[in-house]
Formats: sequence, C-alpha cells, structure tokens
Amino acid sequence: MSQKAERPVLSGQRIKTRKRDEREKNDPTGFRDAVIAGLETAEDLEGISKFLDIGGNKLDYRRYGEVLFDILIAGGLLVPGGSISQDGEKPRTDCCIFAAPEDMESMRNHEQIFTRLMRRYKYLEKMFEEEMKKVLIFIKGFTPLERLKLARMTALWIANASIPPHVLLVLNNEHLTKDGLALEFLVEVFVTFKQEKGTAQLVTILRKGGLDQRLLDFLPINKRSEEHLKAVFVEKDLADIFKLHKAQASQEAKRELTQLLIDDINDNKTTKDIINDIKDMSAKSNIPEHEVIGLIWATVMSLGEWNKKEELVAEQALKHLRTYTPLFEAFTSTNRSEMALLLKVQEFCYENMNFMKAFQKIVLLFYKTEVVSEDSILKWFKEGHSNKGKMHFLEQMKQFIEWLQNAEEESESEEED
Repeated sequence: MSQKAERPVLSGQRIKTRKRDEREKNDPTGFRDAVIAGLETAEDLEGISKFLDIGGNKLDYRRYGEVLFDILIAGGLLVPGGSISQDGEKPRTDCCIFAAPEDMESMRNHEQIFTRLMRRYKYLEKMFEEEMKKVLIFIKGFTPLERLKLARMTALWIANASIPPHVLLVLNNEHLTKDGLALEFLVEVFVTFKQEKGTAQLVTILRKGGLDQRLLDFLPINKRSEEHLKAVFVEKDLADIFKLHKAQASQEAKRELTQLLIDDINDNKTTKDIINDIKDMSAKSNIPEHEVIGLIWATVMSLGEWNKKEELVAEQALKHLRTYTPLFEAFTSTNRSEMALLLKVQEFCYENMNFMKAFQKIVLLFYKTEVVSEDSILKWFKEGHSNKGKMHFLEQMKQFIEWLQNAEEESESEEED
C-alpha cells in the first residue's frame, strides 16, 4: 500500500490570517495616555477642539468613545465609584470640565468642545448618552464643586439636545437619593436650564423626559413629602415646576379615583362601601369635593349604553341616574359642589346632542332626591350657568325656575303671617 509523500515546508513560513480574524488588544489605558498627551499640547479650548477633531483619524474613537468622554469630563479614566484610575505616569489632565471654572461663560465654552466633537463624529452621540448614564451614577464620588460643574454642563447638554432629558432618571437610585445628592443635582440642572432657556422650555423637557410625574422619587425617603419638595423648589425659584408637579400628581390621582369607582361598581359593592372608598382616596389625594363630584358624574355617565333616539334617551338616563343618586348626594355637601355638578350636567347635555332635551329632567331628579338644592338651581339660572347651549337650557328651565320662585315667595308670606 503506497503512502503519499509529505510536501516539503520551508522553514520560517508564515501562515496568513484574515484581517477580520485578528483581534486587537483592548487598551483603554493606552488610548487615555494618547489623548491626554495630545490635550496637554493644546494652548486653549480652540486647540483642544482642533486636536480632538484631527485625533479621530488616528485614535479609535469608535472603540474608546466612553473613555474619551471620561477624560473630557473628569480628566482621566473613571472607575466604579467615581474615582480616577491612577495607573500610568500621567493618569489625569486638567483639560476637562472638572478642572474648569464653574462660571456659566466657561461652562458654555467647554460645552462647545462636545458639540463640535459629536457634530464631527456622529457615532459618538449614542455613546455620550450611555456615558452620562454611567457618570451620573458616580456623582457621589465627585467633590461638591465637581458635581456643581457637571450639573450645569448637563443642563447645557440637554438644552442643545446632546443628551435626552430622560438620562436624569438614573439619579433615582437609593445611594444617591438617601443623602439628598440626587435632588441637589437635579435642582441645579433645573435652575441652570431655566436661566438658559426659560420656564416654558424647562416644563417641556421635564414632560419629555418623564420627570414631571416623578419628582418626589428623587427625595430622601424620610423627606419624601409635598411640603419638603415645595420648600426646596420655592427656595430655588422653581415654584412653577412645583405647580406642574402638583397638577400632574392631581391628574394621576383623579385617574386612580375614577378607576376605583369603576372597579367598585363592577364588583357590585354597596353604595355605602363605594362612598367610603371614594372619600378615603379623595382625602388621601387631596382632591376637593367639587372635583370629585365631576369625576363621579363623568364615570357614571360613561357606564350607560344610551339609545340613539332622543325621545327615549331622557327616560333611560333618569332610570340610570336614579340608581346613583345616593352617591351623588354624598358628594354635594357644599354649594360649590352642587354648582359643579349642575355645570357638568349642562356641559354633558350640550356635548351629547341626544341629551339636549333631558337637562331639565335630570336637574329635577337631582332636586327631588336632594342632590342639589333650590338655592343652587336658582344661582345656576341667574349667573352660574355656562355659555354652552345657554339659551336652550335657560328656556328649558324657565317654567321650573318660576315654580321655585313662586314656592319661595309663598313660603316667605306664610312665615310673615
């Protein structure tokens, strides 16, 4: 059996490998050293910007983009906790935000370095967003002055859309909130942004970033109250932002109250239990009675399946509402609540054309079941009505109003006799 002779191999022969199979060594320290060496040669901020612009052709920004931002923000390679890696001869540079003056003119000049860099190398934008999520987690490891500078720069970056406002949500972290660092940082960002762009745009970015509904989350647990938040925001001239927070919190509470009412009705709870549930939640959420009655009206009417024929819908509405009159009566203990209900009924009948002729019958039902009083109905007729369908509803109520006034006059004359 013959065997194939082995082919001769030249001594020292190289085996070719494809370029894509070669793996470069991960060397963030070497990248850092190269960047710091280049920054140290720059004489001013313009020189820094020029070096970074040219450096992208020689240095691997795609691979070490976050390291680059570490250097430009903190002066060196950040390690967990927020300290600077001391590995190497020159681990840190003063050509960074933390070493810059904290006045806003200096901050704006440094901000331009980042703007130009990311305009030149667009792929750095996403890296910068991830970098900021990391850096903000590290703020406890920075000095108070470094945190101040970073907060001011963060406001500028958000203002020019270098980073989205939702990155601030990472501050909702227990090790940052418990010492008040998260709130302190957040407030400085808000104050700076307001000075740069105004209150209206600040409100816009808070909503866009989902911060408007979560401001309480950034307070220490032992101070997590509306009163403390208000005190901090008023002191920092952010009262308008606190008002926004209150409005958002109120809307959320109203949604929860509405859902509670729907759930209770669907669970066939007794009227007494429903009333107790609504009173407990409205008291806890500080929703006043005149707003609660509006929510009850809207919810109750949303549960009805209304006939499209106008001549049938009135009787159908009365039958539906009669079931809930004890619930309405429980939340009309003041004249203001009664007026609020009358206005809600008027607006509903106006906006739902099939109910236009049902208004007087609904009011009469509420009068007979002591949900609304004679005084409130008269006040609504004279001055408290809405302009929506005004003439139609006033004409519809005219006969009933005359009856109420005559009854009132007769009652007065009997008392005199």
